Amino acid sequence: MELRHLRYFVAAVEWKSLRAASRKIHVAQPAISQTISKLESELGVALLKRSGGKAIELTSEGEVFYRESLKTLKQADRSVEIVQRTAKGELGSLSVGFCGASTYAFLPDLIREYKEQNPGVKVELLELTPANQEAAFRKGLIDLGFTRPLASDFASTHNSMLLYREPLFIALPTSRKVKCKSMRVSDLAQEKFVLFHRKGAPQLFDTIVTLCNENGFSPNVESEPDSLQTTLTLVAAEQGVSIVPSCALSLRVDGVTLLPIRPDNVRIELVVAWPKQADSPATNTFLDLVKKRHDLIHRKATFVS
Repeated sequence: MELRHLRYFVAAVEWKSLRAASRKIHVAQPAISQTISKLESELGVALLKRSGGKAIELTSEGEVFYRESLKTLKQADRSVEIVQRTAKGELGSLSVGFCGASTYAFLPDLIREYKEQNPGVKVELLELTPANQEAAFRKGLIDLGFTRPLASDFASTHNSMLLYREPLFIALPTSRKVKCKSMRVSDLAQEKFVLFHRKGAPQLFDTIVTLCNENGFSPNVESEPDSLQTTLTLVAAEQGVSIVPSCALSLRVDGVTLLPIRPDNVRIELVVAWPKQADSPATNTFLDLVKKRHDLIHRKATFVS
């Protein structure tokens, strides 16, 4: 039973005549009449009373069929609307990975704006290290991620867009009462280091180790905590010094002094990444917003220099 046949029948009932229904839905009157007859034949019941009058009059079976037809057509229209809105990215689900402090400056406002524009999309935020985001991509657990540049083996399967580059800072216990406004990495040669663990952010860890090597020493890494917040807490507790991305400025940890590195010539990138084969309208809509707000994201990340 075709939906258009139900629409013909409902139009005839609502406009109370075949002629009026024909004018309203722009379908020839004989076609409407033949459709109703075909429906009656398929159902094995009479839907209309045929008393010779021109006005449509329903049988008791016709009344029931009319009510059920309305429900069917309403559900069909709703299904079409859902499909169309899903295709536009207005409905569905979106899973977003993000790596902590690096996104605090802009991600809340970005998600808020996206939800205002797409209230029908369920958004899930997952705080994951760059390494865990790559694992989540492999398992299909996230649709996109705000992360450090992906490993080379992801280049063939994932796209990425650079959002900004952030400098590195030296983190010292405030108890040292340093008066300088910047510091050379070589000044840390004899220090114990607390570094965000390599397993979670290998690019960041390797960049810091390389920077130390270029300044004439290998860092004595005493501890590798699994969060930037814990890294700073251990520095405040005088368990070592650290080198951290400037996003650490967005964290509030008493007892830590953050100093720019001199010379300031190293940058850590933050990107948004997504699978090349992504076919989710919700993902594409979100990426459109990220691209539209790219300059604003850069400005909100005030630690960027």
